[in-house]
Amino acid sequence: MSKSNSTLPEQPQQKIRLLLVDDHEVVRSGLRMLLENQSDLVIVGEASTGGAAIELAQELRPDIVLMDITLPDLSGIDATHQIQQVNPHPKVIALTIHEDEQFFFEMLQAGASGYVPKRAAPDDLLTAIHTVFNNEVYIYPNLAKLLVHDFLHRTADESATKEVLDGLTAREHEILVQIAEDSDTDEIARKLSISKHTVARHRENIMRKLGLHNRSELVKYAIRKGLIKP
Repeated sequence: MSKSNSTLPEQPQQKIRLLLVDDHEVVRSGLRMLLENQSDLVIVGEASTGGAAIELAQELRPDIVLMDITLPDLSGIDATHQIQQVNPHPKVIALTIHEDEQFFFEMLQAGASGYVPKRAAPDDLLTAIHTVFNNEVYIYPNLAKLLVHDFLHRTADESATKEVLDGLTAREHEILVQIAEDSDTDEIARKLSISKHTVARHRENIMRKLGLHNRSELVKYAIRKGLIKP
């Protein structure tokens, strides 16, 4: 007796829920035309102000918010920050004409997971949406170099700082300068709001790390490093 083959019904494809935020109707209309043609995308709401974006993000719980930066009431940066503070579930992608460093980094610091200029090709925006939906970050290629330059700059600064400090912590460096400027233990403790015992312990660590034996050698070291004037 043969068994009939049974097929399970196909599961409906999960749609990515989008909230559009832009103060220009023509921009939102263009986005609707592009995005509504995608079988896995659905637009659940639109907002023309930052305040409305915050309210709709809480009410509609979209997966992704496409956020303009220049809005009539508060900036997209502020709106993004508030949305992420209330509920980090909606991922935010900046979709903006601004491509300068200030807006780029402020938007990322506010919690945005993607940054796409409005001049980008439609495929770039679709890629950004799917990338961010998969819990990754999307940065438009031409803007990614800003992150690289920032990283290299920070690395150079950190290397220079380590070279100047010679392995000292920031607190030890601060106390070294105070000692070299002839402040006694009581004065240093009062200025830095720490105990005299803590000052003494830091002094011992400084001497050990720098291979110094007395205050005279410490002063010479500070002068040589340019930490104090002769």
